[in-house]
Amino acid sequence: MTRTDNDTWDLASSVGATATMVATGRAMATKDPRHLIDDPFAEPLVRAVGIDFFVAMIDSKVDASPFGDDAPERVEAMINGMALRTKFFDEYFVRVTEGGIRQAVILASGLDSRAYRLPWPSGTVVYEIDQPKVIEFKTAVLADLGAQPTAQRRTVGIDLREDWPSALKATGFDPTAPTAWLAEGLLIYLPPHAQDRLFDTITALSAPGSAVATEYVPGIVDFDAAKAREMASNLRDRGLDLDMPSLVYAGPRSHVMDYLTAKGWVVSGVPGPRTPDMAQELVCGRRWDLML
Repeated sequence: MTRTDNDTWDLASSVGATATMVATGRAMATKDPRHLIDDPFAEPLVRAVGIDFFVAMIDSKVDASPFGDDAPERVEAMINGMALRTKFFDEYFVRVTEGGIRQAVILASGLDSRAYRLPWPSGTVVYEIDQPKVIEFKTAVLADLGAQPTAQRRTVGIDLREDWPSALKATGFDPTAPTAWLAEGLLIYLPPHAQDRLFDTITALSAPGSAVATEYVPGIVDFDAAKAREMASNLRDRGLDLDMPSLVYAGPRSHVMDYLTAKGWVVSGVPGPRTPDMAQELVCGRRWDLML
């Protein structure tokens, strides 16, 4: 499904299906004997979405040949990458809330279950922003499972291309209080100007002491669309219609660390998990510039 300015989706289509793909990685990483992460909600959420290919991956019944001759290595890289990325951002939230932050915002939250599984300090409010269909589906599935949030969870069903800051404030968000922001698995689905606008908005809504975390993919500049389309075609033959080249925005864009630094954030980054096709940087920043 080619992206348009007003496209929408659920968790089985377009960008929404990538959220299910990511949750599949978390489910497989949770089963991994190394047990770097524990996301007990990932598997039931993926099963509830019902994309056969991802369910088969969880059950170790998928034909991995579309990934090429190095399929086992690619699948292993996916599991490792998702485990490390999830652990990094889990620890980020634990660290900054232990430091006193009591409101968190998860942008494009998809099937993220951190509001249900992290040890949030008492009084923490977690805001989840995503398309209304995505929010409604996840909320209903977790309610059916009997899951209870470990923080006060507030959902904001709105597209990030709309006036989400007003919707966020209407749900109770306090821009005068420090906030922990997370933009995980989001940036490559934004045009370059929208990425800049996102961080401009986050900065404007961030009181002194706020924190932000994201992951940046420098390799999106050199994204091999032809190779990705070949793999997408192979996957389509096996029942998964997920054409990544039509969903992502490749080409030059602002480097996140440089952009946030210029906006007054104190930023650090570490090399993230590297897949066979692309490297990542995991980024955290704190806003101290207005501290008295």
